[in-house]
Amino acid sequence: MVEVKKINDFTWKIEKTGKMNVPIVIFASEKLMDLIKRDKTLEQAENMSMLPGVVKNIVVLPDAHMGYGACIGGVAAYDLEKGVISPGQIGYDINCSVRLLRTNLKEHDLDKKRKEAIDRLFRDVPSGVGKGSVLKINKEQLKDILESGIDWAIKNGYGSKVDAEFTEENGRMKEAKADCVSGRAIARGLPQIGSLGSGNHFLEIQVVDEIFDKEIAKVFGLEKGAVTIMIHCGSRGLGHQVASDYIVSMEKEYGFANLPDRELINAPINSKLGKEYFSAMSAAANFAFCNKQIITHQVRETMKRVFPSFKAEVVYDVCHNIAKFEEYEIDGKKKMLCIHRKGATRSFGPGRKEIPEAYRKVGQPVLIPGSMGTSSYVLVGTKKAEEVSFASTAHGAGRAESRSQALREMRGEDVKAELKEKGIEVATRSIRGLAEEAPSAYKDIDEVVRVSHEVGIGNLVARLKPIAVMKG
Repeated sequence: MVEVKKINDFTWKIEKTGKMNVPIVIFASEKLMDLIKRDKTLEQAENMSMLPGVVKNIVVLPDAHMGYGACIGGVAAYDLEKGVISPGQIGYDINCSVRLLRTNLKEHDLDKKRKEAIDRLFRDVPSGVGKGSVLKINKEQLKDILESGIDWAIKNGYGSKVDAEFTEENGRMKEAKADCVSGRAIARGLPQIGSLGSGNHFLEIQVVDEIFDKEIAKVFGLEKGAVTIMIHCGSRGLGHQVASDYIVSMEKEYGFANLPDRELINAPINSKLGKEYFSAMSAAANFAFCNKQIITHQVRETMKRVFPSFKAEVVYDVCHNIAKFEEYEIDGKKKMLCIHRKGATRSFGPGRKEIPEAYRKVGQPVLIPGSMGTSSYVLVGTKKAEEVSFASTAHGAGRAESRSQALREMRGEDVKAELKEKGIEVATRSIRGLAEEAPSAYKDIDEVVRVSHEVGIGNLVARLKPIAVMKG
């Protein structure tokens, strides 16, 4: 491991050396850096810096930890002519993402109904490994979803155009091509549209318990004591299969001769295979957008059975695992780059055309979910993030220990009892899964967002306290 230099209280740097093409910038406190150094996060960031066409520097965010090939909580930017696109730097769960709904409920409305609400949601929103959708579609409909994204759901009565307006990319990656998605991926996706999945995916009822920036919170429609609902899920088995398919294709086409790690297999952005992967990745992202929209519809319908006058509006919907073509200033010149975000949230500042018009004067909402039983946060993107982190910040608490380690140390029954003591209702299909997702297995979310705020790559707006959570 090469030397990690401390620049200031929250910024660290690994200078370019050896086969590295660019340096590495890490945003972390001393406490978080100690955790980051425990696994191969920084080694993976060094490997990322060795790929062709990488621009400026690799970014490592405060929630970073080891992943497949590339670290989770890592960001890399590539020149469109010389650069590559790498599935390992995007992740298997393409467009794993978070949507936040604001509701017309107050905390006291749920005093006697929070268990009924989460139990009904658990019954009506499919979740867990292998759990299918309540929606039956055929292959042609799924192919339409892959190219239309959220528009398919809205066209079929599962929401309104306003929902799309407050979704990243308006809920549709236009470069998507269903023909670039394999039959096996389509077969895996067919029974899963409108379902939550497992692992760290969740549906959570929350209360806004702290406002840090009243003006921006008002723009986002958030006020203290209001009930929100957060949905965290992705592209399910379809996205996983897309990643697997193209990793194999790239291995066959290009081999491993010049790779620092075979898990960073890639293709030139402008190659036939590179373009096909981007189209397939975009299609998987569209599946995820549509998936979350159908879950949103089900949440609205279910909650109306508990609260007849219930209403829920989308605050925002952000991507975590994705590649995007975005413009940045590099060496004094504006340049279009291919940004790979893996376990990272886009954090655009005011004025960017990609932000909904209603938010354009203040910046993009940034949604950072906590670990189960801890607070989640709403931040706002900044111009500084565009300058120093390719408009990116953390995507969550970030694991501090592996799932297997968590299972050795925790019992699911104990986790459930601990959450109950905190007044948090839990609905799950897997007690074992609760142990894997125990709060103690994750970094301190408060510390993660503190670093983001202090560095200025995503500033604090509101804190959301969980009162009921549904896990797959």
